[in-house]
Order: sequence, then structure tokens, then C-alpha cells
Amino acid sequence: MNEETSEFAFELGVCHWAERNWPPAPTASDDAAALVARQLGTRGRRWDTIVLECDADALQRRANFGPKRLESDLLHVVRHAPEDWAYYRDCLPHPGYPWRYVREAIHQADDRGILETQRNGNRIEIRRKWVYPDWVERIVAVENKPDLDASAARVLGSQLEYDVAMALADEVWVGTHKTGERVEPALLEGLPVEAGILTLEEASSDAEVAWHPRTLAVDEPGTRILERPDGGRRDGSAARFEYVSPEEKAAKRLEIAERAYERGWRSFADTMRPDCRYFELRTRDGIGLRPHCTAKGGCQTATECSGRCPEFEPEPPTWRTNGWPIDGGPGARCRQVLEDRRRRRRPGLEP
Repeated sequence: MNEETSEFAFELGVCHWAERNWPPAPTASDDAAALVARQLGTRGRRWDTIVLECDADALQRRANFGPKRLESDLLHVVRHAPEDWAYYRDCLPHPGYPWRYVREAIHQADDRGILETQRNGNRIEIRRKWVYPDWVERIVAVENKPDLDASAARVLGSQLEYDVAMALADEVWVGTHKTGERVEPALLEGLPVEAGILTLEEASSDAEVAWHPRTLAVDEPGTRILERPDGGRRDGSAARFEYVSPEEKAAKRLEIAERAYERGWRSFADTMRPDCRYFELRTRDGIGLRPHCTAKGGCQTATECSGRCPEFEPEPPTWRTNGWPIDGGPGARCRQVLEDRRRRRRPGLEP
């Protein structure tokens, strides 16, 4: 395992840098807050890193709705819930699907304590507890390719073309290793000019902007590329595509933001085995923590770190009893440390 060239380790480095330094533009507002998440997107497109630029006060108010995401059904209810008691069918716009799913969302919101409900005969009346804030200002997507050679650039180029045409994110970036050459190789690849380029120095976790991106038209209809010509360089046939309305894009952007709010980028422990005796959290600069496998000698991926790993060995029972060395054992403590740091990035949540 070579940690220096591991795409997963590089991805965590980009997330760590973005959480500390975003936004990179010197003219950005000092009041902006940034939330960073990884491996999120839509059914047809997944991004390595997502940075949410948020209104700080609105982000504080978002905490009223708890640390869990609000799915589309819940968003439909809490965003349109009235200030005073009203029958839910009278105050909510028609969702475009059967009302029974709205009733399920109402009961779920009531169970989570983010909506008030009462019975008036056989009718369910609802009243909001808080106004759902407009907390997301911009969404920035980053594709991470630590070693961006020509073949990787060709694949990445088509993905970025999709992002630019769809304009679901306000900006798209490419994160790659800094080479120190006079002209970074990434600038010479055939990537869309709308995409920014971020070069990261792995040893120090410092990054520089090699190319600033263009702001995409998120408020205008997007173009979803469905099929591309595959007959080679001389194939002049047209691509197949469809238009996506601004309303659909806005709804999808909010769903992505809610998932990012819940998950963050430190959620890698949710898909790993920190209860293995070889699992550790290590840091290079005293701030960022990365998973480390002492058996393999490097930063492991979720695929490698599983119960099927031949090196997997559960923690000894004595590690998890009698409060030694820490309550719950090292694995439970690793999860708690990551969860505490994730919650601190969401102001207003109780520690």
C-alpha cells in the first residue's frame, strides 16, 4: 500500500484542506461557512468531494432540524408547513405523488420533533416549529485525480463536460498532485475550461489554485447528457440529451446539501472496521485524522478495511471492558472522535 499515491488518502487530504481554507478566493465574504462531504451526488453522477458554502446564521438555524438529513418528502413538509394550525392537504402544495406518502412524512417529522401535529376529528393538522432556512449559498464539486495522466484526463474530461452541461453545482474543480513544474501538467490536458484546477502538496497538505473555474448557470435549465457518439474520432453523430428544469435542479441541490450535512467527510469509519486491533487514526499536522492500518502499513480504503480482510482481527475483549484503555475500547473511541469533529462543523448542534 502506497499512501502517497492512494486516491482515497489524497481525497481525505483535499477534504481536510477545504475544511480549513475554503473558499480560496481572497475576495470571499468573511461570514461564509463551509461544510465538506465526500462521495455524494445523484444517481447518474457521484462527486469525490463536495463543498457547501453556507450562510453562517442560516446554518446555525438548520441545526433546529437535527443532525440527520431531511429527505425529499420531509423537505416538502417542513418547508411548506404553516405558522398556524391547518389541515395538511389545505396548506401543502400537491406533491405530485399520493398523499399517503405525505402522511408518512408528517408522522416521521413529528417523531423527530421537527413538526407539530394534532388531530381534528379524522383530520391531521400541522404547524411548523421553525422556518426551514435558506442555508446553502453555493455548491462546489471536486473530482480528485492525484495522478492525472492522459488516459485519466480523457475519462475525467467527459465527466466534467457532463457537470458543466448539467450545471447542478455552482463550480466544478479537479484536485491533483502538485508537481512543482513551471506549468502543471493538468493545465495541458484537454479538460473543460470551465473547471478549476487545484494542486495539492501531499506532504504538507497545502494547496494552490492553478486555474480558477467559471461560475455555472445553476438557475437556468441544465442539459443532461444521456448518450455520446462512440464511433471513434470521426463519428459525427449527435449526442442524446434531455433538458432539466431549474426547479428540478434546485430540489436536487437541496437534497444533496442535506445528505452532505448529515454525512460530512469523516464518515469513512461508518464503512470501515475500527473495532479491528490494527485500525488506528493518525495525523500529520495535529489536526486532520486519517485511518491507518498497522497490519498493511498505510491508509486503507473501505474496500480493504472490512470483515473479509485477511488481516482483520477483532479487538481483544479486555480492550472493551472495565474502562481500559478508554470506555468502549479504541474502536468505539475512534468513532466518537470523528463524530465529535463532524458535529463541531455544524454550529448549533449539542456536543
